[in-house]
Amino acid sequence: MSTTAVQTATADPDDKTPSPQASDRARAENKLGRMLVAPAIVLMLLVTAFPMLRALYLSLFSYSLTAPDEREFVGAANYWTALTDELFWRDTANTVFIMVVTVAVELVIGFAFAMVMHRVIFARGVIRTSILIPYGIITVVSGFAWQFAFSNTNGFVNGWLPFLGDGFNWFAQYESSMIAIMVSEIWKTTPFMSLLLLAGLANVSEDMLEAAKVDGASWWQRLTKVILPNMRAAIMVAVLFRALDAYRIFDNIYVMTAGANGTESISFLTYRQVIEQFQLGIGSALSVLLFLSVLVVAFGIVKLFRVDLAQARQEN
Repeated sequence: MSTTAVQTATADPDDKTPSPQASDRARAENKLGRMLVAPAIVLMLLVTAFPMLRALYLSLFSYSLTAPDEREFVGAANYWTALTDELFWRDTANTVFIMVVTVAVELVIGFAFAMVMHRVIFARGVIRTSILIPYGIITVVSGFAWQFAFSNTNGFVNGWLPFLGDGFNWFAQYESSMIAIMVSEIWKTTPFMSLLLLAGLANVSEDMLEAAKVDGASWWQRLTKVILPNMRAAIMVAVLFRALDAYRIFDNIYVMTAGANGTESISFLTYRQVIEQFQLGIGSALSVLLFLSVLVVAFGIVKLFRVDLAQARQEN
């Protein structure tokens, strides 16, 4: 027997140290991967980073499109103006309130829809398509549809709630206006939440559920001890995506109330400053603050769930 054969026969089977040849191949594959994704990264930076840097630059100026020659460097004055304005904090409170309520309601309803889509054994395609239809409708269209639905002249909502009376105007005060806006938002985006949760349900092991059932666990115990803990990564992704989407709400407010009765959001306030009043300086400062607040929301949700996505992917 040759020396090479003896070394192969006596090699430790648990030794997983990569051979020099394998390491060279891995390095070559990594290099090729970096070369392939480099154009996409450069393009992404050009598309996303440039507008943000441009907004940051403009936010340092007192700059109005009605008087472009009078542009003046003011440093952080625009940020100070925004952060000391009561309107900014009122609109921030509206945005956070809409985000918290809609995401919480959508999480509950979306999970129920996901359970139905996961467990249904007949007409599965029809049921899934029916549940997902609202998400395929353009937000502006759904906003107009719900505006008509809540109308006190030709809407049907007042007919469902006879204790309000046929003449009740949903868009005449702050509270009912916010309810109408959030109902439209929840109806539109709950299917998206259910779709993400359905993917998480598919990763829950049926063997674990059967074992829990054999051990005598009730439905509630299987839900809280088996299903939800194993869906934590999917729930975090669903909540993160929807929270960030809800935080930039604009369409429904623009269509249903146009910001009346104090229903403005941060996105709507930024729109008014830039598009209606042509104030690029303060509008850019508001957009930068909106971007930073989105980062804070995303960081808070990731920290709240404490999910290691890389570890969760390996476990699956």
